[in-house]
Amino acid sequence: MSESAYSEGRAILDPKNLEVPQHSALVRVTHWLNAASFFGLLASGGLILIAHPRFYWGEAGAWGAPPIIQLPIPVILGFSGWGRYLHFLSAWVCFLGGVAYVIPSLLMGHFRRDFLPEKGEIAWRPIWRIIAVYLHVRRPTSEESTRYNVLQRLTYIAVVFVLFPLVFLTGLAMSPGIGSAFPFIVKMFGGEQSARTVHFFLAGMLVLFLVVHLIMIGLTGFSARVGAMIVGRGKDE
Repeated sequence: MSESAYSEGRAILDPKNLEVPQHSALVRVTHWLNAASFFGLLASGGLILIAHPRFYWGEAGAWGAPPIIQLPIPVILGFSGWGRYLHFLSAWVCFLGGVAYVIPSLLMGHFRRDFLPEKGEIAWRPIWRIIAVYLHVRRPTSEESTRYNVLQRLTYIAVVFVLFPLVFLTGLAMSPGIGSAFPFIVKMFGGEQSARTVHFFLAGMLVLFLVVHLIMIGLTGFSARVGAMIVGRGKDE
């Protein structure tokens, strides 16, 4: 590990000196709306999964067909019915909340200002320094705590503009009604069962993002960060 990476990792400040960024009302409202809908998707998705923990490729798939993946979890039938209703409702709430966040943020330059990497940042050396800090589980410096680093910005861009749109599209591809009206969506993923398989892996990546997101909040001051996302600016710990 380079000396600069190690020095950066050792730069631990008192949590009371860490500044907490301010969030607009738009960011706060859509954040909690999407958080609630995402947990609804996780819960209902889990119910659907334990009712049929097998994945196929192509257009058709059922218990009699050989799966490409079978999860080693117990099968409990009977949950998929109301689980699908909750999943459908949560998906549309998440979609509308996402649109309410993305469109104004694009118009107001929020993504360009806060998430678009600067020239020279997308390089191995600066990204490795950030990874080295994370591997040592160090608290960020005061400057780092108020500004997203390049790795965080690239991750957020990927989540907002790649993972979530693909999750929504694969979800639509699994709907018989949408498939009949817009068959090209199903063909994009090679069939309804292919879309379900891709949907599962994309959801897993979003869950991983959520876990890392919560860990980072804990490292940088949980109550302060949550307070900032509730009232605009949190009280430093």
